[in-house]
Amino acid sequence: MTALLEVEDVRVRFRVKGQLAALASGDKDPFIDAVNGVSFDLAEGETFALVGESGSGKTTLARAITGLVPAQEGRIRFEGSELRGLPESAYKEVRRHVSMMFQDPVGSLSPRLTVRSLLTEPFKIHGLGARDLAAECTRLLGMVGLAAHFAERYPHQLSGGQARRVGVARALALSPKLIVADEPTAGLDVSVQGEVLNLLARLQDELGVAILIITHNLNVVRHIADRMAIMYLGRFVEQGPTDEIFHHPRHPYTLALLSANPEPDPDAALDRLELKGEVPSLLRRPGGCEFHTRCPYVQERCRGEAPALAPDRPGHLLTCHYPLHMEQ
Repeated sequence: MTALLEVEDVRVRFRVKGQLAALASGDKDPFIDAVNGVSFDLAEGETFALVGESGSGKTTLARAITGLVPAQEGRIRFEGSELRGLPESAYKEVRRHVSMMFQDPVGSLSPRLTVRSLLTEPFKIHGLGARDLAAECTRLLGMVGLAAHFAERYPHQLSGGQARRVGVARALALSPKLIVADEPTAGLDVSVQGEVLNLLARLQDELGVAILIITHNLNVVRHIADRMAIMYLGRFVEQGPTDEIFHHPRHPYTLALLSANPEPDPDAALDRLELKGEVPSLLRRPGGCEFHTRCPYVQERCRGEAPALAPDRPGHLLTCHYPLHMEQ
């Protein structure tokens, strides 16, 4: 299957000290690596999920893909064309095909614009204002299950679920090939979350759009993602098919995340793992395996030797010296 998006060894760094402060303290590397050597691909019509705790780097990676923050190293290719290093003027054309849904369903919509203006704004930005914008607005509202009269409302007049539907409609306005959805169900009631996920799945089937989901909600991943990657301190620790990872997690961090996720089947026999301690600071990354400070299975090798991301099974990658052996 041909890749629509290819991410290869991407690194995103942020300065944490000014030049004078760095000189005064003798710090030769006053940066943190928010994303450090990440690689994956995404095919047309596929859904790929980035999963991890807050601060894992998943949103930063998504912003690098969409050109909202620069990536200092690696390659980001969309339909075979390199995106890293593109000037903002060139990225405008890319954003006709790569659309982003932001986390806050209401806060991501301008409070000064009506729904009509929000849905027709992308056409004007990209020089397509000559279209019948009223018809486009009605079409987009209908696509996400909202009546035409919602066009005259402002964001504060919408429920969280309605605002998210408007966000989905806006993201689809220019018929993109890829949607980057940052926590698409954040702040929504469980029943509304299901409605939004079913909406995304239906639209994906109808339109063939690829979706990159950033979330810490594993129920979202299980519902919609074909493949997933688990991030920890800016790196992937496990990557593979969603069903396989849910049923046979091989990294202790993956098992810990799954253990904290509510299990709908009360009779299911699950191995459980509770994480201890806090996520280490990016300013003071642990040596060796960076997860060793929280891993209950840590051994001496883990403290001194960093494991490489390597194939564990076909299509399944892992960074662990001592993978879990799960018998389900």
